[in-house]
Amino acid sequence: MKSFPMVILGGGVGTGYAAKEFVSQGGGKGQLAIVTAEHIPSYERPPLSKEFLAGEKKRDDILISDSQFYQKQGITLFRDFRVQKVDFRRRLLHGPSRQTIGFEKLLVATGSSVRKLTVPGADQPWIYYLRQLQDSQHIHQHIKKGKQAVVIGSGFIGMEVASVLTRQGMPTTMVFPGDRVWEHVFTPEVSAFFEKQFSGHGIRLMRAQKVVGFAREQGTGQVLLSTGRQIPADLVVAGIGVTPTLDLFRRSPLEHDENGIKVNEYLETSVDSVWAAGDIANYPDRIFRRRMRIEHWDNAVEQGRVAMRNMMDKFQPFIHVPYFFSDEFDLSYEYWGDAKGHDQVVYRGEMKKKQLSVWWLKKGTLCAALLMNRPNEERQYAPRWILRRAKLDPNALRTAKSVRSLDRTFGQD
Repeated sequence: MKSFPMVILGGGVGTGYAAKEFVSQGGGKGQLAIVTAEHIPSYERPPLSKEFLAGEKKRDDILISDSQFYQKQGITLFRDFRVQKVDFRRRLLHGPSRQTIGFEKLLVATGSSVRKLTVPGADQPWIYYLRQLQDSQHIHQHIKKGKQAVVIGSGFIGMEVASVLTRQGMPTTMVFPGDRVWEHVFTPEVSAFFEKQFSGHGIRLMRAQKVVGFAREQGTGQVLLSTGRQIPADLVVAGIGVTPTLDLFRRSPLEHDENGIKVNEYLETSVDSVWAAGDIANYPDRIFRRRMRIEHWDNAVEQGRVAMRNMMDKFQPFIHVPYFFSDEFDLSYEYWGDAKGHDQVVYRGEMKKKQLSVWWLKKGTLCAALLMNRPNEERQYAPRWILRRAKLDPNALRTAKSVRSLDRTFGQD
């Protein structure tokens, strides 16, 4: 049995940045081990539905750190290691063939798993989900110009994949149960803007449709809808969300529910010397004053860094404005915050020129912002104001030539 002062369980984004933080904080050789079921070191996830999927980036281009980094820094990598049980009392990870790895401190960064369709025919080999590098590789290998593609779901993964498939020459249909694209994030006006852009690129949008099954007729796949319609498909990619990967911990002493492992503001779990970060961590957000679990790259990066600092006795609370970005065709946008519970929306810019910003307010307090092709000062002030829980006058925000002029006028709740 090998044992280490610190072990990270999981090989995702949070792990990659936690390892870099370990080095930057002066961690010693032989002090840290990473245990992952994947074959390669941690890599960036956003390119999987963008440049990597399109074949514009290779595997080595998206590694957070290459293998030489871990070797040089004395970080032990256990790859292709599927942990079967975590013994928190004895501080052991149990793997295949009775292999065990001991730890004094543990960071749980097992991430999330894709939701899978459970309708008849969902096990067809031409139906894919996108979560790991090999998923993106398999989809890329099946991109064939002129063949029919169907994307199920209209969140950012579905929108990004549909964009790539269309640019690669595959006529693409998006099927989703809502009345508009990404309705739990976008306003109706923003959804309409994106729908117009996607339709303009030839993507067929099928709203308020549920997939009830899959079949194969005369050598062509068929997506069966609740309305009785059938859509021909040579390739299907389903992006219907993820769930925290909890199987190892359901009977453990870690406090958890279906929305992840519960941690405190320092990302500590209910078990001493055990932390959690990334998609699996259900944390108390100081900005929004409620528990949250965020499934975006930026959150995994920052929580991985903070968790590692705290494992090294830095005692830093996690205070961070949620953030994500997306690229679809010639559209690039960024989003900060959480619009849940908002009661007012303010628009700046011109949608027709693809230069817009959307600001969500709750009782006058800025809680979220979406920016596309806007001045850098808006990018600077949006997260700053959300962090400060800034009170903003909606009319002033709407009409100000520069948001910089508002920075001196807001109050805080």
